[in-house]
Amino acid sequence: MQTGIPTQPGRSGPGFREFVLLIAGLMAMNALSIDSMLPAFPQIGHALHVLRENDLQLIVIIYMLGFGIAQLGYGPLSDRFGRKPVLTAGILLYVAFSVIVSLSRSFPLLLAGRFCQGVASASTRVLAISIVRDCYSGRTMARVMSLTFMVFLAVPILAPSVGQFVLLFAGWRWIFYVLTIFGSVVLVWTGLRLPETLHPEYRRAIDLRDIASAFRLALTQRQAIGYTLISMLLNGGLMAYVSSVQQIFTDTFHAERIFPIAFALAAVGMAIGSLVNARIVEAWGMRRISHSAIIGFAVVGFVHLAIALSGRESLPLFVAMQAMQMFLLALATSNVSALAMEPLAAIAGTAASLQGFVTTVGGALIGLAIAQQFDGTAVPTVASYGVLGLGGLAVAYLVERGRLFQAHPATA
Repeated sequence: MQTGIPTQPGRSGPGFREFVLLIAGLMAMNALSIDSMLPAFPQIGHALHVLRENDLQLIVIIYMLGFGIAQLGYGPLSDRFGRKPVLTAGILLYVAFSVIVSLSRSFPLLLAGRFCQGVASASTRVLAISIVRDCYSGRTMARVMSLTFMVFLAVPILAPSVGQFVLLFAGWRWIFYVLTIFGSVVLVWTGLRLPETLHPEYRRAIDLRDIASAFRLALTQRQAIGYTLISMLLNGGLMAYVSSVQQIFTDTFHAERIFPIAFALAAVGMAIGSLVNARIVEAWGMRRISHSAIIGFAVVGFVHLAIALSGRESLPLFVAMQAMQMFLLALATSNVSALAMEPLAAIAGTAASLQGFVTTVGGALIGLAIAQQFDGTAVPTVASYGVLGLGGLAVAYLVERGRLFQAHPATA
C-alpha cells in the first residue's frame, strides 16, 4: 500500500507540509464560497428584491445541495480517469461559475448560479479526501485530515471579515470576483505541484454495474455507512448555524457591526479542536476521541438550550458556547470522516462521492429545516445541537455494537 505522496520521473512532488496546505486550499474553496458572503446577505436581499429574510438562507443551502449532489459523479470519474484531470476540470468550472454568479440580476438566477458553483466545487471535496486516502491510511490519515482541517478552518474564521472588507470598498458582486481569484490560484498550484495519486491497480472503468457494486459496498459496510450518517447529523447542526448566523447576530443580538469578529471568535474553537486532534489522535485513537466529542457536543448543546430558554443569554455567552460546540465538532468530524473511509480503500473515489452526497445533501436539508424555524432567537439552532448529538451517539452505539471508545486493531 502506498504510504506517501507519489512523484513523477524528473519532477518532485510536494513535501508533507505543502501537501497538507494544498489539500487545505482545495477544501477551503468550499468554506470561502459559503462564509465570505454572509455579511452581504442584507445587500443581496435589497439589490435583488428578496422580500422574506429567511429566504436568504437559500444562498447557502442551494449551494450545498449542488455541492452534495454532484459528488456522486466525481468519484467514479476520478476512479476512471485519475484524480488530477477531474480535479482540474472541476476547478475550471468553479472559476467560470463564480464569474457568472457575480453577474446575476435576479434572486432566482443567483440561486441557479450558486447551485452550479456548488456542483463545480464538489470536485474539491471528493478529490481532496480521495487524494489523502490514496497516500495515507489509519491514524496517519486521521492526522493528515486533522492538519488539513486546521489550516483550512482559518478560512471560516477570516472569510466573513474578507467579505466585510470587500463591502467597505465595493458591492457584494466583488465577493464573487475574490472567489474567482482564489480558485485561479489553486488551479495553478495543483497544476504545477500535484502529481497523480490514484494507484494503477485501483483504476476502475465507468461501468454502471461496477459503480452500483461500489455504492452497495459503501452503503452496506457497517462502519462506513454508520459513520457517514453520524457525519450527516453533525453537518446538519453546522448548516443550521451557518444558514442563520447572520440573522442571529443581527436580529437577536443587534451586533451586525461586529458580526465578522464574533463569528471568527466562535470559529476559533473549530481550529483549536483540529489542532488538538492532530496532536492526540495517534495516541488516543479515532473512536475514543470521536465518541467522547459527540457526547460532549450533545451535552453542551442542551446546556446552551437551557441558557437560551432562560432569556439571560448575552452575545459574549453565545459566542463562548458556540466556540465550545465548534471545538467538539472539529474533534468529532475529522475522526468520523476517517472512520467512514477506512474500510473502503479500493473504492476511495466512489466512496468519497457517496459519503459526500449523504453528508452534504442530508446535512443541508436538516440545516434548512432547522434554520427556517428562526424566530428571532437562537433557540432553534442550539436545540438542534443536543438532539443531533444524541442521534449521532445512538448511531455510534449501534455501529460499535455497544462498545464505545474501544480501539480496533491497526485503525483506531
